[in-house]
Amino acid sequence: MINLREILFTLTKEKQQEFIVYLEKKNKRKDTKNIQLVELLLSGDLSSSEISVELYRKQNKVALHALRKRLFQSLIDFTANMSMKEENSLGIQLIKQVLSARNFLKKGQIKIGYQILDKAIIIAKEHQLFTIINEIYHTKIQYAYEIPSINIDELVLEQKKNLKQHQLEESLNIVYAKIRKVLFEVDKQKKIIDIKLLIGKSLEDENITISNDLSFKSLYQLIQITNISSSQSYDYWYTESFLLETYDIVSNHKSIKEQNFYHIEILYLIANMLFRNKKFCESFKYLEKMLFFMEANNKQYYSNFKNKYILLLAYNLNYTNNPEKAILLLENLNQKKGVDLFSEIKLTTALIVFYFQKADIKAASKLFSKFYHTDKWYIDKIGIDWLIKKNIIEILLQIDLGNVDIVDSRLLSFKRSYFDYLENINQNRVISFIKLVEIYYKNPEIVNNSSFFEKVKTSFDWIEKDKEDIFIMSFFAWLKAKMTKQEMYLVILDLVKN
Repeated sequence: MINLREILFTLTKEKQQEFIVYLEKKNKRKDTKNIQLVELLLSGDLSSSEISVELYRKQNKVALHALRKRLFQSLIDFTANMSMKEENSLGIQLIKQVLSARNFLKKGQIKIGYQILDKAIIIAKEHQLFTIINEIYHTKIQYAYEIPSINIDELVLEQKKNLKQHQLEESLNIVYAKIRKVLFEVDKQKKIIDIKLLIGKSLEDENITISNDLSFKSLYQLIQITNISSSQSYDYWYTESFLLETYDIVSNHKSIKEQNFYHIEILYLIANMLFRNKKFCESFKYLEKMLFFMEANNKQYYSNFKNKYILLLAYNLNYTNNPEKAILLLENLNQKKGVDLFSEIKLTTALIVFYFQKADIKAASKLFSKFYHTDKWYIDKIGIDWLIKKNIIEILLQIDLGNVDIVDSRLLSFKRSYFDYLENINQNRVISFIKLVEIYYKNPEIVNNSSFFEKVKTSFDWIEKDKEDIFIMSFFAWLKAKMTKQEMYLVILDLVKN
């Protein structure tokens, strides 16, 4: 069964209200229950039986199934219309032009049909829309006999060049899919791989070389692959050179002006990678570039990236001794409408971390109460890696609040739920960290003893300071602050200095 609640929660609160207005306009009868069903789905984790009773005062599986089916179709229509308006207007306009040209050609208006196709193909080539370009050539070749001056052999040659370029993009899409599958399987098998070597081998298998011949989207996919690998293994330092080398090609790409969306996304990924590697000045520079292109073309993609930009800017500010600015940025953003669920969770998490690091325990605890859903709900919405971080933050926060019963419960739950998973993804240092936290929690007086210092020293396979991920450092800073009797935020600033 399609999860309607999950689809609804992919919409921002603003879009959810727009959908309700859309249903109101669409409804021809006053007794239609689709809006009531939407409100019930958004209000909480009610079962189908409970929803049925709310709607019909009894169990009525047949009626509920029919209602859900109609609501699903309305959701599809609404999201499709929304996408046509916001995301893919250029492609849709070009398709409309091709259809219009075919209509004129069928009616014998050959000159008008070809004029429309000539204009459409210029735009399609600028944006590397290979499928649409092929449709244009297909139509031109079909009616070429109507115009004696047209060289059909030249048209066929151009179409073959486009098909070759399209095939290249499809091959890279296959590479992208295969690499992502390998990364997923590698994590399960607790292996360490050379991502650069993996990408090189995968490209070689498909006879592809990284160059300007690749579409802009394809280069973006390569950069995205390396980012996914780094986020899973916390080794952003390892892929830094590859990302920057690939961006050198991207920045000189022939279609960079027409691919602003992917360009902004690439700039974000690089700025994030540099932040995780504690290269704040460089990260700020890429964020400045990102903002420049976000504001280009009358802010065409500004709303798409605003939340991601502000969140990463706030992180950079927080770790460069500007926590007040970072907190103010996120507080202002969190109060605004139009923040989607994923961004809201990320923003709230960052604010909790900033408050906690500055020892504003009450503010952190109050904000943490917004995370009232089940672990399964959060895994479905945002992923298990975030959930693990969230649960560690809660354990540390409850220890500082002195909530003994909650700490005991959370530690036991964490060990049962995530130790096996952490072992499977080769993150034993998280397990070691939790064990040290538990030792401190049960015997706080031991934290200043030399024996505890030695235990901490031998509990981890320490890596070079400049290679350690900034978030891993931030968790360790809590423990080090207890050991050295310093403020946590000062310890963090000291740790992240290169």
